[in-house]
Amino acid sequence: MIDVALKLSVRDLVHADLAACGWSGSEHHLANVATQLERARLGEVEYLAVCPATDIPVAKGGVDYRVKEGVGTLWQLAVHPALQSCGIGTFLVESAELRIRNRGLRQAELGVEENNPRARALYERLGYVAYGSQPDSWDEQAPDGSLRRYETTCTLMRKDLS
Repeated sequence: MIDVALKLSVRDLVHADLAACGWSGSEHHLANVATQLERARLGEVEYLAVCPATDIPVAKGGVDYRVKEGVGTLWQLAVHPALQSCGIGTFLVESAELRIRNRGLRQAELGVEENNPRARALYERLGYVAYGSQPDSWDEQAPDGSLRRYETTCTLMRKDLS
């Protein structure tokens, strides 16, 4: 086995990045991300890109400040599939938490699908604690390009950042 170290940085995701983020979801998903970038321009959310020296995103995710007053809600977190379990998700979440703290907030929350135990284990390692669950749903793009409603249940988790 060969160990490779990547120097990573985090910056705001921009519209020009979307063409390189096909690994994170369908065209429909990326159109939603583009909409979220407009919200970022208004200061309602922050959308982060984790990049190696190439400055091409290998992870992305948002912090929504409008879901619950006084809380930064992490959502749409994704790491390139070929680079999962390399610490990039940890770097992304910690970077998002720093953004939340920089806004003067002391609590982060997120929802993780109940059928995603690897992600939940990551969040627990980072100090997130489950406090409930709720149904969630969104439109997803099928392989034939049509949209269908995806329904799931998410475990709600929070972390005190003080």
